[in-house]
Amino acid sequence: MTPVRRVWITRAEPGAARTADRLIALGFEPVIAPLLAVRPLDAVVDLDGVAALAFTSRNGVDVFAGLSAERGLPVFTVGDATAEAAREKGFADVRSADGALGDMAALLMSEAPQGGMLLVPGALEPAGDLPALLVGRIWARALPIYEAVETSVAAPQSFDAVLIHSARAGKALRARGPFGGGCAVVLSEAVANALGDRAGLEIRIAAAPNEAALLEALGKAARPV
Repeated sequence: MTPVRRVWITRAEPGAARTADRLIALGFEPVIAPLLAVRPLDAVVDLDGVAALAFTSRNGVDVFAGLSAERGLPVFTVGDATAEAAREKGFADVRSADGALGDMAALLMSEAPQGGMLLVPGALEPAGDLPALLVGRIWARALPIYEAVETSVAAPQSFDAVLIHSARAGKALRARGPFGGGCAVVLSEAVANALGDRAGLEIRIAAAPNEAALLEALGKAARPV
């Protein structure tokens, strides 16, 4: 395989810039060309009866923090990066499932406060339905506070590998293909399925649904020159 040097980052800002910094530290040349952009919705946050918050993405934390001054409720997150974002925004009681949506559901079933509602602020079209996983166990309500919209940003003229963080980005990339070779490093099996094989890219799947595992999979695909 051709040595990987130029890596296309498809995720939305501000996450794309954070990923670029990590790639530079690893010796790669990042190319930021987001396939998606985060657009906040005109949402009303009503916390009456809410006992805890659940975030399935860092974008959810960022947008919610701009809509509400609430920082005292317990927070549950799907992964450590989202937990870090919550702490950066001023939440003190934060617990991470450090895994996928099913892991988060299991954490909530064992540790979520009783006697109140779990509010799940997130995307208009989420990748998974957390409240559905909790039916009959925890009273949970989804609150759409942002949407991910496709951009018109052109694909890089050349790249050796592309990082794909979400199924939505995988679908957007598939629609722009096929590409003339290269490697797609994806966050999960669901992202790989969304990308499919019509993009003309060799697919590598991260061992866990987090960016540390994604970058590890990139490193295993090929060493930077």
